[in-house]
Amino acid sequence: MTVQNALLRGIATLREAGIDGANRDARRLMAAALDVAPGRLTLHLHGDLSTEAEARFMGYIDRRSKCVPVSHLVGGRAFYGRWFTVTGDVLDPRPETETLIETALEFPFASVLDLGTGSGAIALTLMAERPNAQAVATDMSREALTIARQNAESLGLSDRVKFKHSDWYAALHETYDLIVSNPPYIALDEMAELSPELSYEPRMALTDEGDGLVAYRAITEQAGRHLVSGGRLLVEIGWQQGAAVVELFIHAGFAEVNIVPDLDGRDRVVSGFWP
Repeated sequence: MTVQNALLRGIATLREAGIDGANRDARRLMAAALDVAPGRLTLHLHGDLSTEAEARFMGYIDRRSKCVPVSHLVGGRAFYGRWFTVTGDVLDPRPETETLIETALEFPFASVLDLGTGSGAIALTLMAERPNAQAVATDMSREALTIARQNAESLGLSDRVKFKHSDWYAALHETYDLIVSNPPYIALDEMAELSPELSYEPRMALTDEGDGLVAYRAITEQAGRHLVSGGRLLVEIGWQQGAAVVELFIHAGFAEVNIVPDLDGRDRVVSGFWP
């Protein structure tokens, strides 16, 4: 069997399973099965597919047809131009979160606190983009912190990021120039409507089991104690939460509060200045 024939078979299987982006996903999984860069897959299409590679590919296709995320199958995802290991213990970094990165990089900072770091994608990306900065990254999940430490090591950033097991600010006493967070913001009554892929991600990273604003209340109420004067708080939000989160920022004493849209024009980040 040629690579192309197997690829077409995989695409058909994913389409029958109702997977959006079946063509894209099958190509990515074939590249992983062949251990080649996705951008070079075309060069291999007319070659013969080994028995071992075929077995790997069809195994991937079978699991993807059951809605296992591609990132879990190939072991990671690219975020802001860098590769991050991803497992079921961490939230899969999404392109929308790059809006938070872009917003943070508009301001000067030398110290960063990342609350609920997960894979470490936000803290580590900011450190890679600002070589003179230092970060502390927290999470309630010890398993997530293990993944984040692995990503820090693979990116050569272990000496500039400290990882702490903490429930938001509980284990922290320092102040920072910048606090960032992509907290769980899906309301409990919205969980049933989510795509089945999200069932493979940690529930505690998705929902607060309440109204979707629990984390923002905790973050904004104590942020002032952990920011220097002139510091800034940035949080990712659900696209319908802008007004509610802005109100929490203002109530907590932040100034210059604004909403930053993502590339699709949806509300994505709330930014506030600590006077």
